[in-house]
Amino acid sequence: MRYIQHDQQGHLRIARTSVPELQSGQVLVKVVSFGINRADLLQREGKYPPPKGESEILGLEVAGEVVEVTQGSVWQVGDRVCGLVAGGGYAELVRVNAAHLMRVPDTVSLMDAGGLAEVFLTAYQALFLLGKLRSGESVLFHAGASGVGSAAIQLARFKGARVAVTASGSEKLTFCQQLGAELLINYQQQNFAEQIVGQWRGVDVIIDIVAGDNLNNNLKALNPDGRIIQLAMLAGRYVDKLDMAKMLQKRASLIASTLRNRDDEYKAMLVKAFTDECLGAFSAGHLKVCVHQHYQAEDIAQAHEQLQSNRNCGKVIGYWKNT
Repeated sequence: MRYIQHDQQGHLRIARTSVPELQSGQVLVKVVSFGINRADLLQREGKYPPPKGESEILGLEVAGEVVEVTQGSVWQVGDRVCGLVAGGGYAELVRVNAAHLMRVPDTVSLMDAGGLAEVFLTAYQALFLLGKLRSGESVLFHAGASGVGSAAIQLARFKGARVAVTASGSEKLTFCQQLGAELLINYQQQNFAEQIVGQWRGVDVIIDIVAGDNLNNNLKALNPDGRIIQLAMLAGRYVDKLDMAKMLQKRASLIASTLRNRDDEYKAMLVKAFTDECLGAFSAGHLKVCVHQHYQAEDIAQAHEQLQSNRNCGKVIGYWKNT
């Protein structure tokens, strides 16, 4: 089978390898499309290795058709599925834990479904399992036009929450507004904490991928008993002069989370919870996969460049031609 190989210098090229052998509880999926995530860029740079025992091939989410199952599987050959993998997504065939798959809604194409699992499951986990967001509360998303941001805005609105976002320009803010965001903040021109406090007094939940000095401003924008969910650290791993007095004053909770290195049981629980509560909303038209652009596998370097340059609104998705 073909796959996208990356070497120690970070170069990408199409290569060939053997088809993965199934173990109990797994299914083999013929990949039509695969999501491209910042974790892929970090792994390519040698900064984010896969969990022990997982494939060294890039790629954390796929969509395609089931082509082989193990005994007793809930899936059948020909099923349209999408789901999480801890590695191996940038390949024509990938083995997936059966409990980490979801049935692709009829309203979603397999070309788009490659960008569903990672962002919607990440957003669902951050908002509801960790952030405990409830109807009537308010939430701030940093990088609202990102893949996770586009999913999180929709999920928050679907559950009846008010949404504020930060983004880097008018095009991205308009994109967020069309998804349901109410308070739009250009972080390059405005202090987001001042905007939040001035217009809403505060928010109950903040989903942050920036870290660094953002944390103190997050605390300023937070309501009492508010929750900050930290998903990444694009601005750096250290926080200078953390205002612990402000944390105590707000009775704030700071929760950090990743998804890739969670165990299989947790991922299965997350997939089931999202499937039960939210997957039907795609068919009803309440949720959609926001795709910025599709790239053929042969053009994967261009796809990585676009994501690295932060020019996308929604998901960047790769696909295999003639699959």
